[in-house]
Amino acid sequence: MIDARIGKQIKEYREKIGLTQEQFAEKTGLTTNYISTVERGASFPCCEKLITILNTLEVSANAIFCDVLTHSNTYKSSSLSDELSTLSPKAQKYILQIV
Repeated sequence: MIDARIGKQIKEYREKIGLTQEQFAEKTGLTTNYISTVERGASFPCCEKLITILNTLEVSANAIFCDVLTHSNTYKSSSLSDELSTLSPKAQKYILQIV
């Protein structure tokens, strides 16, 4: 199921930035129950809510949809890209602003 793979990615990025479902729900203005259903793949967010989720996670749609898209851009073209991918989204954004 596509929704489950997308939900799994959302959960992984949420956990990567160290937020509980409750904290994430508060930051997005969505309910904890809604976040849970999305992460389990039981529902799929409408466009506006998906944008809110992506912006709160500070990730691209490509990062979330990587498991379901057959064609996407590859940004890992160097060892620098590999190193950047290990950083938090906030740290990545900071480094890219400097560069």
